[in-house]
Amino acid sequence: MGERSLKTAIISDIHGNYPALIAVLDCIERDGISKIICLGDICGYYCMVNECIEELIKRDAICLMGNHDYYLSSDACCDSKTVKICIDYQKQIIKDIYAEWLSVLPLSMNDNNYSFRHGGWNDPLEERIEEFDFSVTKDMNENYFFSGHTHMQSIQKCGDKFYCNPGSVGQPRDHDSRAAYAVADNGVVELKRVSYDVEWIISEMKKTGLGDWIWQCLYEGKRIGE
Repeated sequence: MGERSLKTAIISDIHGNYPALIAVLDCIERDGISKIICLGDICGYYCMVNECIEELIKRDAICLMGNHDYYLSSDACCDSKTVKICIDYQKQIIKDIYAEWLSVLPLSMNDNNYSFRHGGWNDPLEERIEEFDFSVTKDMNENYFFSGHTHMQSIQKCGDKFYCNPGSVGQPRDHDSRAAYAVADNGVVELKRVSYDVEWIISEMKKTGLGDWIWQCLYEGKRIGE
């Protein structure tokens, strides 16, 4: 098989930000990458959740469940007031077929030499990894580990083991407002960034009547309330 078949784009934490997702997917397509793995949190925070899910389905993306996806597709709740406001809104607008689609997403996936989660290998939904604990991999056959959830791009190595967080497509938190993702190509992983139309998603958010503190962070790539 040719080089194109070896490339995989890894995306995460879209959070209903359709303009950011489209910008990333257009770059992925231009680079000739056909395999896309989403590490979860397709929904939450921003209002274009139906558009995001529809686009991922159209592109045949392999998707895992994130904690926000779990909140939206179940009766689970979150301690965060902001998250609850956004999830309650999205429960009103999401199409039934997409809510059902979210509810059956897998929590994890192993693919050849790669292992994927939204959170981590102790808790696939809620675990936050900043410094990866490579000891959890000692009995695992995989050498490459990918997770999201923190919205912070990261590459870490220990011996022949490799960890990557591709960052957040829809709400970066590393003071870089550009949408983030990663590309894996036959064992080589590269972090990527792309600018997108921030004003588009902010315009859509203003129509919802949800608080402006939810979207102001997008201008500077910051955490909500930072």
